[in-house]
Amino acid sequence: MNKKDNASVSLRKILGICLIFIFIMGIGVMATNAKFVNVKIILSSNYEMTVLTAKTKVADILEENHITVLEDEVVTPDLEAEISDNKTIKITKASQVKQKVAEVEESITTEEILQNYNSVKEKIITEQIVIPYETITKEATGEGTKQNRVVQNGINGIKEVTYKVRYQNDVEIEKIEMSSKVIKQPVNKIVEVITMKITSRGGERVATTNPALTASTTLAKSVEGITPTIRNFNTSAYCSCSKCCGKSTGITASGARASAWYTVAAGKGYKIGTIIYIPALSNKPNGGWFKVQDRGGAISNSKLDIYMDSHTSALQYGRKTLECYVYEP
Repeated sequence: MNKKDNASVSLRKILGICLIFIFIMGIGVMATNAKFVNVKIILSSNYEMTVLTAKTKVADILEENHITVLEDEVVTPDLEAEISDNKTIKITKASQVKQKVAEVEESITTEEILQNYNSVKEKIITEQIVIPYETITKEATGEGTKQNRVVQNGINGIKEVTYKVRYQNDVEIEKIEMSSKVIKQPVNKIVEVITMKITSRGGERVATTNPALTASTTLAKSVEGITPTIRNFNTSAYCSCSKCCGKSTGITASGARASAWYTVAAGKGYKIGTIIYIPALSNKPNGGWFKVQDRGGAISNSKLDIYMDSHTSALQYGRKTLECYVYEP
């Protein structure tokens, strides 16, 4: 081997040594730059182990230490999460997690119940309640042609009631009556009812009952003490147009303005202000109660003309023979 070959071998050795040195230095630099931390791993069996790792992802740390997570196990933090500040990975059974969640929910529920209990307040209040009067009918004694009449008007009574009231969050949840006392007795309404014999008088007959005693309209209330007569009327309808009245003012013979299902025109044999009840029209807005407020040139004592709010309604009504209860003042 000549000097040239020896020099070549020596150069290759030097280059090899340099490469090895550079590789070792690189590994040292990488190890220096990597941040190793101690991580505690708690298995589902409660076994604890501490490992030194430069990994930061939970899944990577477990894989590095050959730890497999089973299907019924839960990892905290999540597998895809970064290691938390407490440097702890905990593996637990799913059933244990559900139990703890249930315990937390139960704790919250108990706390809420206590809070709600603390928010319940009680108050003692006193209220005045109306005691409705009753209507009593009495058979009249004696003979004659007495009319049904109100002997005594009814007056409501007053009762004072004391309650214990419970509120939850200012909402009433319970109200218990503790005591009550009547501070004003009700006065019953007394109606004297006369059974009348049916008599004929020019096609009229006296009613055996008084519909006004069981009706609630204002007109009915005004004639409770009058016994009506019954007769059949040939009824028709009209409105305030010129075709029906020859005028369109709507002012009746009584001077009042006509009202639909209230005003009727009757013959001169019935005074202005006479109240008439027609049972066949009891389903109408007025309950079947009318007041004589108008006259008409073609209106005889056997006819009634009922006021409507339009000419069309008047035509639709047509003509009907109806039984009517007449209350003459």
